[in-house]
Amino acid sequence: MQPTATPPRTEPITLYVDADACPVKDEIYKVAARHGLDVHVVSNQPINIPRDPSIHRVVVAAGPDVADDWIAERVSRGDVVITADIPLAARCVKAGADVIAPNGKAHTEATIGATLATRNLMDELRSAGQITSGPRPFSQRDKSAFLSALDLAIVRLKRAGFAVPSSDRSPM
Repeated sequence: MQPTATPPRTEPITLYVDADACPVKDEIYKVAARHGLDVHVVSNQPINIPRDPSIHRVVVAAGPDVADDWIAERVSRGDVVITADIPLAARCVKAGADVIAPNGKAHTEATIGATLATRNLMDELRSAGQITSGPRPFSQRDKSAFLSALDLAIVRLKRAGFAVPSSDRSPM
């Protein structure tokens, strides 16, 4: 007797953007349009977004971690989160989502622990008065690495059986 194939999953791939300081929003919109994906742009203040029914602006109340909480409460396996916030990245990886930083660094279960520990150590050093260099300026190389990482994550999820939303997409 031959084993039966498991049916493909139909959960849609959704992109969540921690948008307040995200330098790659325009790139995200273009990739989402190419793949036919929904995007939730989450921020503490209104941000201009394209007029596209698949791009959703979410403005949350002001306050620490309010946008992070909104995203973390909704993501699951098959979603992609774009954030530079390491604690949010850790929460989303734990929920099963793919997480990519704007510089193209993918956060995974295998890497997020060390990344979070480094972030916490640097935060403690700054709190103790140590001068740290901070992040390097965002570059074209970072943008290219981000685009590659995002496209790779989406293609991998599609191959794993995750679907794109069935909503009609208007061209941007």
